[in-house]
Amino acid sequence: MSTLLRIAAFSDGNSGGNPAGVWIGEALPEAAAMQAIAAEVGFSETAFAAPEGEAWRVRYFSPAMEVPFCGHATIALGAALAHRFGDRSFELHLNASAISVSGQRNGSTIAAALQSPPTRSAPLDASLREALLDLFGYAGSDLDPKLPPASIHGGADHVLLALQSRDALARMAYDFDRGRALMEQAGLVTIALVTAQTPRLFHVRNAFAAGGVVEDPATGAAAAAFAGYLRDIGWPHGGAVDIVQGEDMGARSLIRAEIGAAKGSSIRVSGTARFMAS
Repeated sequence: MSTLLRIAAFSDGNSGGNPAGVWIGEALPEAAAMQAIAAEVGFSETAFAAPEGEAWRVRYFSPAMEVPFCGHATIALGAALAHRFGDRSFELHLNASAISVSGQRNGSTIAAALQSPPTRSAPLDASLREALLDLFGYAGSDLDPKLPPASIHGGADHVLLALQSRDALARMAYDFDRGRALMEQAGLVTIALVTAQTPRLFHVRNAFAAGGVVEDPATGAAAAAFAGYLRDIGWPHGGAVDIVQGEDMGARSLIRAEIGAAKGSSIRVSGTARFMAS
């Protein structure tokens, strides 16, 4: 027997967050069936989990494609597993890595935290930078020179554009079909647009046309990749950063990323999750 839940991850208490589907069963369905279920659920991602020894085999599907790692769906899965099996940590086997997620019940919400895959970053190719600026209608002067454009990775590939102001972030808009074609050509899962309110507090928006969604209200995988990038450039993160995402969508989401000292090491990404009506 399988169960399909709808859980909003990285919620702001009992509101906001990014809805994810969570499918739990004895064995994973065929890929085509998982893709069809994800499209029917219609959220930016659905996590599929089945027991594999003492761990869980997990795959993630957006409405349009399979993705190698999804942070908010992992947080949602951690909440679902803690709700069913109690407060503890769960080992997860992904397509290309092994990670863990923990859940702890707390009234109407569940606190969850994941340990991401390894991270890496590199300066962004100049031609891709110009194509992205053109896609979003930004000028080079809109960019924050303290956070140079970069390719970032924390289990999946993203690009980062840091903007000088919150107003510039609020203006984010792009042609969906053009954005999707560009992201598919560049092999990107999301495009992360960020602005720094303080060295440890960021406002973020993530374009997710590659997955069939204009914008993601909370993106844990990109948060892990971004935190790894901050470590790589020597940013004064103080060991952790907080991310506010989804405000411009009316779905305020809160993400915390804890950053260890070792270059490339896993990032701890945490938040709360709330169960939604089926």
